[in-house]
Parts: sequence; C-alpha cells; structure tokens
Amino acid sequence: MSQIFLIPTALYDGVTETLPSYILDAVKQCTVFFVENERTARRFLKSIWKDMVIDDYTWHTIHKAEEEVLQQFAVHVKKGDKIGILSEAGCPGVADPGQVLVAKAQELKAIVRPLVGPSSILLALMASGMNGQAFRFHGYLPIESSERKKAILLLEEEAVKKGIAQIFIETPYRNDAMVKDLLQHCKPATRLCIAVDITASTESIITQNMQDWKANVPALHKRPVIFLLGA
Repeated sequence: MSQIFLIPTALYDGVTETLPSYILDAVKQCTVFFVENERTARRFLKSIWKDMVIDDYTWHTIHKAEEEVLQQFAVHVKKGDKIGILSEAGCPGVADPGQVLVAKAQELKAIVRPLVGPSSILLALMASGMNGQAFRFHGYLPIESSERKKAILLLEEEAVKKGIAQIFIETPYRNDAMVKDLLQHCKPATRLCIAVDITASTESIITQNMQDWKANVPALHKRPVIFLLGA
C-alpha cells in the first residue's frame, strides 16, 4: 500500500535545527516527491542529506494541485509508491496547496504519515500568550479596503466576546498596510501579536495592545509575519 509522508521543511533557509532527525529516515524511503517549489525543495533536501542523488527521484510541482497533478498523484498512489509532500516552508497541508493531495490520498485509502516539524502558525500561537484552547486561522484577509475593515472588526468582535485567538497572514509586501489598518480600526485595548521571522536569528514575537503598538510601529515590509488578535 502506498505511503504518503508529509515532510516539514525549515521556515528559513539553513535553519534546520528545528527539524527532528527522523525526517531524514522518511525522505530516504520516498521515490516520488510532490513539492510546492522544485528548486527550493531540492535545495532543502540536499541540505539535510548531502549524498542524495536528485535525479534518482521523480518530481512533481504542486502549484494549486490542478487536475493534472491530482491524476499524476493518483497514478503513483495506485502503484504503491512511497511519496513525499513538501511545502515551501513549514508543514504540508497547513495553509498549503498540498492539502488537496492529502485529501486525494485519503480518498484512495493510502497511508498518510504526518511528520513533526515547525509550523509558523502554531509557533506564533504558542508564544503569543493568547487562547490556545480556542483559536481560528483565517489565511489572508480581503485586500479591498472596506471589506478588510469589515473583516478586522468581525474578528475583533469575536475575539472580545468569545475569547477566540484570531490568526491570519498577509502578503509580505502588504504587511505595513495591514498593521496600519489594524491600528486604525481596532479598539486601543485589543491585543495584537506580531510574530516576525519565526525561527530566524531576527525572530521577534511580541504581544501588546493597540495603544502600545501605536507608540512603536514595527517595520515589516517583505518579512514573513503571523498576526494574532485577542481580547
């Protein structure tokens, strides 16, 4: 029976100490890889296994897991291949197009093996001091100004009334605009965690209320950030 290994990758190039050693054992079992970005996936795998011969393996790029990719994946599963799925950073299937392949694997009754590794979403939640018993991840908020304002206010309302930690992300070049909108639309006492460059040497994870953030607005342009709102 086919086995599908969900192989976590480093959140930052070269920061492999956050990865458990048993990931390499799983990689060595695979003959086929479905990856978000083939170039960076190959570089990552070579960084943890210097003797890996890249051309000995079959590679497929996930993109958005189009029908053609799903068909290729199904062929490998039915052949009984051992398949590795890699995200661009972090854990496959979490805020990641690999989720569609995992759904197909479940449909085909393959064995799915999730492996432990860094998730920026969970690491940010852990360090934020916000509610780890009740939280929601929303992905990207709307881009259009009025829709974004509406989304922010709804998240804030639910965070305050129900104590739910609200987690979301933004395209790195729009981070500063996101902070500006949060500071403009949220109440002064609402808490905001800004988790930046998680696992890197420049990592910063700070939670404080909006009033305090206004006194020292961080520069986040083109940096990977996880945002959390809480009461």
